[in-house]
Amino acid sequence: MTFQELQPKVTAITLNNSLSRDEKLLSVCQLLKDNIDYYNWVGFYFANQESKTLHLGPYVGAETDHTVIPFGKGICGQVAVSNENFVVPDVAAQDNYIACSFTVKSEIVVPLFVDGENIGQIDIDSHVIDPFTEADEQFLEFVNQEIAKTFTV
Repeated sequence: MTFQELQPKVTAITLNNSLSRDEKLLSVCQLLKDNIDYYNWVGFYFANQESKTLHLGPYVGAETDHTVIPFGKGICGQVAVSNENFVVPDVAAQDNYIACSFTVKSEIVVPLFVDGENIGQIDIDSHVIDPFTEADEQFLEFVNQEIAKTFTV
């Protein structure tokens, strides 16, 4: 399924008032993992500004021990500080990478903004080296814009 075909499905999930926010997030994760071959782990992390940590939210894929990540540590922690997308074509070449599994070869993290504040991020791991393109970034920015609407009323 193409990114364009997935966009209305993402929107439909986020507008489904019978689902809680976490159910919406989990449904979006499942939709992406099921429909994009190289998305092997899809999840959200949310920022705690007081403790300067990220906390694992809904996700699909292999279990992870990384339920709390300090700002600045790993790819996710760096995005919490930079407020910018981070694409890692080959995690083995990345110095500040937190290894989740030997099967993970690449990662993309896109910050989630609500009212201009970085409240978290979507994190995608792939078992393929260098699969992510600008189209992935644009699509995940769209996903996060739709998700952000669930945080504002």
